[in-house]
Amino acid sequence: MAFWKGYCTEAAPGELSWALLESTSDQGVKGPFMASPHLNCAVHPHLCAGLRDSPGRNASGHSLQHQETVQDGRQFLKYVDPRLGVPLPERDYGGNCLIYDTDNKTDPFHNIWDKLDGFVPAHFIGWYLKTLMIRDWWMCMIISVMFEFLEYSLEHQLPNFSECWWDHWIMDVLVCNGLGIYCGMKTLEWLSLKTYKWQGLWNIPTYKGKMKRIAFQFTPYSWVRFEWKPASSLRRWLAVCGIILVFLLAELNTFYLKFVLWMPPEHYLVLLRLVFFVNVGGVAMREIYDFMDDLKPHKKLGQQAWLAAAITATELLIVVKYDPHTLTLSLPFYISQCWTLGSVLVLTWTVWRFFLRDITLRYKETRRQKQQSDQGRAVGNGDGHPGTDDDLPGSGAAQEGASEQRVLAGKEGPSTTS
Repeated sequence: MAFWKGYCTEAAPGELSWALLESTSDQGVKGPFMASPHLNCAVHPHLCAGLRDSPGRNASGHSLQHQETVQDGRQFLKYVDPRLGVPLPERDYGGNCLIYDTDNKTDPFHNIWDKLDGFVPAHFIGWYLKTLMIRDWWMCMIISVMFEFLEYSLEHQLPNFSECWWDHWIMDVLVCNGLGIYCGMKTLEWLSLKTYKWQGLWNIPTYKGKMKRIAFQFTPYSWVRFEWKPASSLRRWLAVCGIILVFLLAELNTFYLKFVLWMPPEHYLVLLRLVFFVNVGGVAMREIYDFMDDLKPHKKLGQQAWLAAAITATELLIVVKYDPHTLTLSLPFYISQCWTLGSVLVLTWTVWRFFLRDITLRYKETRRQKQQSDQGRAVGNGDGHPGTDDDLPGSGAAQEGASEQRVLAGKEGPSTTS
C-alpha cells in the first residue's frame, strides 16, 4: 500500500494511473469472485459479466482507502472530479416546522416547498427498486419506519437528519417511500402473473410482436415470488433480522460517507453507488432466499451475498477510520433508553416464540394425548371410568357366573334339537 501511495504522489496532478488499481482489482476478481448462477441476464453477456465482477472491484477500492487518512481520501476524489474535496454546507431540514405559516402572507406553504428537493424523487425511486429486491411489503415498511427512527436517534451526529415530524412520517414514510413500495408491489404482481415465453425475434410474424419482444428483452428471464415467513423458524427469523440490519446499515453508510468525504448528494458518484447496490443487491437477495429455502445442510450462501455484506461492512469501517469523533458522540439518554427497551422487547418475543411457546405447545400436546388415551381405555371398559376390569370390585365373580351360564346353555342346546 505504501507503494501505491508513493506511486500516486509521483504522478502529475490529474494523471493518476488506474493500472495499479486495475491490477489490484483483477487479482481479487478473477480468482475467487466468479459469476453468480442466479444472474440470469437477457440483455447482454458482457453487461452481466461487468455486473458480476463489479463487487470485487468495489471491495478492492474500499480496501485501498482503509490505508489512508481522511484528507488522503478527500484528495483522492479530486482525481475523479476536481470539484470534490471541498467542505459542504450542512442543510438542516428542521427549523420552522409550521405547515401553514400565517406570518408569511405571500406563500404560507413555503416550508413545504423548501423541503421538496432532489431527495423526494430519490426516495421514491430508491424504494421502488428496493421493493423489487426484497419482494415483501412488510419488510419494506419495517425498514422504512426503522430508518426514520434512526434519523431521530442520530440527528445529533448528522445535522441533515434533523427533520420536521411531517417530513418524517408524511412526506417520507407515507408519500415517497409508501408510494414507491406500492408501485413496486404492483410491478411484482405483474411480473409474477406474466407468462415468460421466450422465442426468437425473427420467428414472430408481426411487427407489433417484434417490438413487444424487444421490450421484453429488458425484463427478467423468469420470476420467483419471495415468501420469507420470518416467524416459521428461528433460522428464518434471524436471517430476516440480519437482512433488515444490513439494509439499514447500507442506508446509513450513504449519509455518513457523504458527510465524511464531502460529497454533495446530487453528485453522480452517489447515484452510481446506488445503482451498483441495486444490481448486486438483487442477486444477493435471490441467493439469500435460495439459501434459506433449501433444507440441504451442505448448501452454501452465494458469493454475491457475501460480497454485498463485506462491502457494507467495509464502508462502515471507512467511516469509523475517517471520522471516529462523529460516531462516538453519545446518544441522548432518552434515545438510548428507547433502543434498549425495543431490543429487550424483540429479544423477549424471540425467546417466547421459538423457545417458551414450543415448550408450552409440546406440554399441551402431551396432556391432550394422555387424556385421549385415558378416554379410550374408559370406552373400551364400557363403564365410563378408566381402568381395567380386574380393578373393579366383584369382577371375578361376574366372570365366573357368565362362564357357568355359557356351559349350561351348551348342554341344553343338543337336547332340545334332538
